[in-house]
Amino acid sequence: MDVAIVKYNAGNIRSVINAVRRLGIEPVLTDVAEELMKADRVIFPGQGEASNTMAYLRERKLDKVICSLRQPVLGICIGMQLMCRHSEEGDTDCLGIFDADVKRFTPVNHADKVPQMGWNSLTDTRGELFRGFGPAEYVYFVHSYYVPLNAHTAAVTDYIQPYSSALQKDNFYATQFHPEKSGSVGERILKNFMNL
Repeated sequence: MDVAIVKYNAGNIRSVINAVRRLGIEPVLTDVAEELMKADRVIFPGQGEASNTMAYLRERKLDKVICSLRQPVLGICIGMQLMCRHSEEGDTDCLGIFDADVKRFTPVNHADKVPQMGWNSLTDTRGELFRGFGPAEYVYFVHSYYVPLNAHTAAVTDYIQPYSSALQKDNFYATQFHPEKSGSVGERILKNFMNL
């Protein structure tokens, strides 16, 4: 299986490469349109800032390439947020794959820390990405921005308020959490993605 990981100015790409290798697959890290389009699976991962990252994608026409992909695509963390319509981070217009906007967490009380950092549960999971999942599985998060619940919500997490910890529309899948840092649960999600 050919797995392409989108190369752009985002952090945390190496851990995704290593997680895919643990599944016995050697991925290619690329920003070449032809390589992304011919891959069996595309992963759009990373940590970064929305406006700078979208500028980088637009400069290289990767925004249009990602939106045009027909094979299964998995966005992770900033990848998921950039697949939405707009982000409050830098007042950024994003790819618009998911008809949803990205909001900044607003603490309600003193115990609410932003960013959310650490383990939290997934509930109300639906779709093939979560095949074989129980009612509450724990995964690893690091983020200050979130996607509200919407028609494309595929998993829910509660932090300050319930929000979308995963999205799915057609061939596009996305997780706010980091499967590559989520132990056996994250490995199951990546396997399910490869088996779509």
